Amino acid sequence: MERLTRMGARLLHTPMSGADLCGTDRNTPGAHPCSQYVIRENAPLIVPDVEADPRLRDDPAVREHETIAYAGYPLRSPDGEPVGAFFVADVVVRQWSADELADLLALAEAAEAAATETSLRIAYGEAQLALARQQWLLETTDDAYIALNTDGRISGWNAASEQLFGWSAAEATGQVTTELIVPPRFRNVHEQRLAEARRIGTSELVGQRLELAATDRAGREFQVEMTLQTELVHGQPVFHMFLHDISARIAMQTALEDERAFLQALLDSMEAGVVACDSKGKLAQLNQLLTKIHGLGVEPVEPEEWPATYYLFEADGQTLIRPRQDPLARAYRGEIVQHQDIAIVPPGRSPHILLTNARPIKTKDGRCLGAVAVHHDVTESRRAERLRRCRHAVANALSEAISAQEAGVTAVEAVAAEMQWACAQYWEVDEKRDRIIRIGSWARPGTDLAPFDGTDQLAFIRGESVPGMVWEHDHEIWTTDLLHGFADVGRLPLGHRLGLRTAFGVPVHMGHRVAGALAFFADTEIPRDDEILTMLQSIAGQIGRFMERRRAEDLTLALAAARRDFNRVVEQVNDCLWTVEMTPSGEVLSQYASAGGRGVFGGVIPTDSDMALTFGNLVHPDDRQLFELYHERALSGLPTEFEARVIGFDGITRWVWTRGTPRHEDGHLYIDGISTNVTERRELADQREQLLAQEQQQVHRLQELDRMKDELVAVVSHELRNPIAIIAAHTEVLMDEPDLAGQAELAAIERTIAHLVHLVDDLLDVARFDSGQANIDLRPLRLDRLLHRAVQEHQHGADAKPVTLVTEIDALPVVPGDAHRLRQVLDNLLSNAVKYTPPSGTITVTAHATDDTAVVRVTDTGIGIPADEYPKLFNRFFRASTATSRKIKGTGLGLTVVKAIVDAHGGTITAEPAPGGGTRFTLTLPR
Repeated sequence: MERLTRMGARLLHTPMSGADLCGTDRNTPGAHPCSQYVIRENAPLIVPDVEADPRLRDDPAVREHETIAYAGYPLRSPDGEPVGAFFVADVVVRQWSADELADLLALAEAAEAAATETSLRIAYGEAQLALARQQWLLETTDDAYIALNTDGRISGWNAASEQLFGWSAAEATGQVTTELIVPPRFRNVHEQRLAEARRIGTSELVGQRLELAATDRAGREFQVEMTLQTELVHGQPVFHMFLHDISARIAMQTALEDERAFLQALLDSMEAGVVACDSKGKLAQLNQLLTKIHGLGVEPVEPEEWPATYYLFEADGQTLIRPRQDPLARAYRGEIVQHQDIAIVPPGRSPHILLTNARPIKTKDGRCLGAVAVHHDVTESRRAERLRRCRHAVANALSEAISAQEAGVTAVEAVAAEMQWACAQYWEVDEKRDRIIRIGSWARPGTDLAPFDGTDQLAFIRGESVPGMVWEHDHEIWTTDLLHGFADVGRLPLGHRLGLRTAFGVPVHMGHRVAGALAFFADTEIPRDDEILTMLQSIAGQIGRFMERRRAEDLTLALAAARRDFNRVVEQVNDCLWTVEMTPSGEVLSQYASAGGRGVFGGVIPTDSDMALTFGNLVHPDDRQLFELYHERALSGLPTEFEARVIGFDGITRWVWTRGTPRHEDGHLYIDGISTNVTERRELADQREQLLAQEQQQVHRLQELDRMKDELVAVVSHELRNPIAIIAAHTEVLMDEPDLAGQAELAAIERTIAHLVHLVDDLLDVARFDSGQANIDLRPLRLDRLLHRAVQEHQHGADAKPVTLVTEIDALPVVPGDAHRLRQVLDNLLSNAVKYTPPSGTITVTAHATDDTAVVRVTDTGIGIPADEYPKLFNRFFRASTATSRKIKGTGLGLTVVKAIVDAHGGTITAEPAPGGGTRFTLTLPR
């Protein structure tokens, strides 16, 4: 290579010539900075002036070099890759001629051949060195090395292989691995995989660490770990296996797994929950008890996520534990935790209260290996303690309550507060037993249930809502479904929207019937708990017994008060109240006798003798048969009474009325009775009978006189009609005479005759109606038409006065009536209204129909009637004082006839003061 470079300097007349090979340091003498461009670009570089080439001009290495002109060709390996550059350089600008470049290329080609030979020698030497180094490594490594050729025969076997399998390299080389070191049961699989590797040129097991079974020269089978590599040699795969014995490691792993299984079994057999984390704060251990409580195993979560993942709450079961307050997290930070209460409340599972101790796990030299927490399940003991506190609180509430209602309200409040439920209510059935009424309620502080609970009085019927269902079924209720199964369209759904999820209630009994109910609501889903129900039933029983006891006490006090009142009353009455017992032997024993016996029997009745004999001896001999009948009836247990004469202890005979009522009590027959001195009543009765007889005689005489009067009126009226008719006829004749027409005397006679005729007609009508001889011809009648005609005919008289006649007559239905008689009624009412209404007054006639009547009202603004005279207004010959004082003429018979006609139609007529003055008459006729 040196000869070629000297030849180049002589042929091209340059001060510099050389060959730079790849990897030559540019700072090494002979290395040229421009050669790197030839090698990097694998192309010739011909530069007359480096200052004219931007690449070289800006290259600091070139600028520091004295080269001005450069010409170089790449030296390539047989595969075309650049391995160096052959160049010449000058210190002056120089235009390279074609001949010079041809000579330079020839020299470069010669140098390339020399470089290739040198490279091969160097490569061979390096290969020999690498092979020796590799062989040394294979011989000194602790892993057994086995090389397999394409057909699976051993081509490489190091000293570790001899030591592991017992075969020397000479013995193993050329042997088939399947027969030499593979256990018989795996040989088919080994051959199949080897054939597959030969087919595809590689194996899927390349690069993996495999644990396999192998056998040694003695036939001992043991576990090895193998790593497989392949390479293609002349297009065929060659396999390199590195193996080492892992029997000790497997034994250690087995021992460790056994130890872990032993530890896990030990932890799982503990009655406490155990959880541990490692030195990195990762959960490492959970025993079976904890897994059973929250349903989770070891999860890959950070300490900050432990409470949310494993449902860790404060002891109240409501507040999620802050991550730094978790007992295991505290222990992991180095704290020793003792007796911390936590609650595990997993969804769909029963909550548990745990008493927890935790501490860090440290080595003797103080290194932290992690932390462990031990959880003791105290759910049952805490619940038993809570239930005991509930019962104690209820007992205190009942002992301090002064009424059953206060006891019930205080008791449910004490229970709900202790159990941390959201709401509690006490209900009682009302006295009519048609509703159950909320007496009081309680809501947990901080829980907004005002729309659901409220303070307004609330009541349900049987079967409605929780208390109504408890009342109807007389049985406890427990549900976590507030939206179905209840006859409550609003309140329970409202409670559900406010967060309530569980409702339960128990009946309160007083005797054999439901007297009330205890209702509770929780804002979590609580599965049915028979122990809690048993406690609530016990509390309901205490409240029921308290109610019975209070009621008994109230009744005792009321009975005592009633007895005192009774005794005071009995002391003031003259009757004798007594109670006797009718024994099976027939003896009658005194149980009670009031002090009123002196006024009845003339002395104190003895109580130490047979009362039947004592009383029988007092009865008058003529009345003893009545007493015997009374006694027999009383013995048969039937209520009885009798009234007889009694000869008292003072010798005075009195009439005594005795009543007795049987009463069965505890198998005994008692008679409660009262004996009354009715002597005065008997005497008054006799006198009354005499007076009654006299009164009846007088009434008979008055009736006879009244009949005679009616007959006289009828006769007189009838007899007056003929002379009146004669006088009227002659008066008409005289008035027709031209000389007498218009004389005032004849007009006066005519008015008087009309008045007498009207009077006689009224008298006859009254007589007919009184005697029942008046004829009423009932026919279908349009009352509104009749009323319109009557008003029209009286309009002239009203206008003449003058008074205003107003009508408000609705269309009236057909009514059964006598048109002539009803017109007589209407004429009388309208003529009276016109007569008694001063000028400029108003008369209002209205008519309307109801479902079963037709109603006519005539209202005037006239002189009115005193209030105390309205009851007499329809009496015969009665005239109001307001009319007589004003000397308004009248007979006092018109309204009598009106009432008789209306009564005959089955209707009514009334009079009353009109609003603003005057009188209102109301006529009602049936439809």
